[in-house]
Amino acid sequence: MPKLRLHKYLADSGIASRRKAEEYIAAGLVRVNSEIAHIGQVIDPEIDTVEMDDMIVEKQKDLVYYMLHKPRGIVTTCAQKWEKTILDIVDIPERIFPVGRLDKDTTGLILLTNDGRLSNFLMHPRYEHEKEYLVTVYGRIEDSELARLSRGVNILDGVRTLPADIRRHNSWSFFITLREGKNRQIRRMVEAVGHTVKRLKRIRIENLVLWNLPEGAYRTLSKWEQEALFARIFWNSARNDETYEIRKNT
Repeated sequence: MPKLRLHKYLADSGIASRRKAEEYIAAGLVRVNSEIAHIGQVIDPEIDTVEMDDMIVEKQKDLVYYMLHKPRGIVTTCAQKWEKTILDIVDIPERIFPVGRLDKDTTGLILLTNDGRLSNFLMHPRYEHEKEYLVTVYGRIEDSELARLSRGVNILDGVRTLPADIRRHNSWSFFITLREGKNRQIRRMVEAVGHTVKRLKRIRIENLVLWNLPEGAYRTLSKWEQEALFARIFWNSARNDETYEIRKNT
């Protein structure tokens, strides 16, 4: 394999555009053979090891990224014989997997990809990526109860949720943005203030918004969406890593 400019190598790996890759290099986020890289650096992919945020970056082709509007009743994990999974309702030629999960009764945005790096960044709790949901409950939910949810409540034997951004939608529904992902977290949070979830729909992951994509439909992410997503991921990662005393290779 011929030698390559480092920013082109990063772009070919699906990290970002060449321009964004140069910004990452300039910010000191990229290392070659354990040393901080520099703009204009040339590497030999057969010999040199490239890392970004302590992850080895490999040149890959045919990376794909899809957004799916998961319908109710579809599971994202291993299914029983009579259940349908996400992979049963899509017709995608590449071998892909869902990033994260949604409960069987939860609808909304989920990502499908063959890029393991994206899965690592969006699922690891250390990076605190934003996920926004539309929550509908039975009956009216009061402002005081929304305020309690926004400050954090105790669930799962005393485990307290982090503060969350909340906006009222109407008398019986609201938007909530989480930066964590405990099991059935929103349902348990709502129960903690005396209500029961009627419908739960994820409408956003970081910069990716579901908009009017119909239930069961899916589409590829645009180049702009991919670039913006990876930019947010890597900057968030660099920021949050400052709180860690020990950084582990992944």
